[in-house]
Amino acid sequence: VQLQAFGGGLVQAGGSLRLSCAVFGRNQRSYIIGWFRQAPGKEREFVAAVSRSGASIHYVDSVKGRFTISRDNAENTVYLQMNSLKPEDTAVYYCAADRDGPAAAGSLYLNEMDYWGQGTEVTVSS
Repeated sequence: VQLQAFGGGLVQAGGSLRLSCAVFGRNQRSYIIGWFRQAPGKEREFVAAVSRSGASIHYVDSVKGRFTISRDNAENTVYLQMNSLKPEDTAVYYCAADRDGPAAAGSLYLNEMDYWGQGTEVTVSS
């Protein structure tokens, strides 16, 4: 499985961006997909996850109510709609795939992920 993230850019605080993660390869629907981010000088952290079917989702507290993760299995794409962006959302955003996770989405850990996409940079200006 290969993942490709895109859609990052520069936006003012309060603005919106939509990130996309294209998933290539066999059995894409067998993977939980998560979004992570890494701010300058900080460790990579979990942001959001969506289950294999798309019915179950989970977010880190700091983005709840502002970010929405969704999945289009027909298009093999996972989206992260980011609204009301804040300067502290500035980071490189990565999508990743987890083959063995449970049916319901929950917090994901870096060492659980089997495949990673390249990052896409999001910069939120104040």
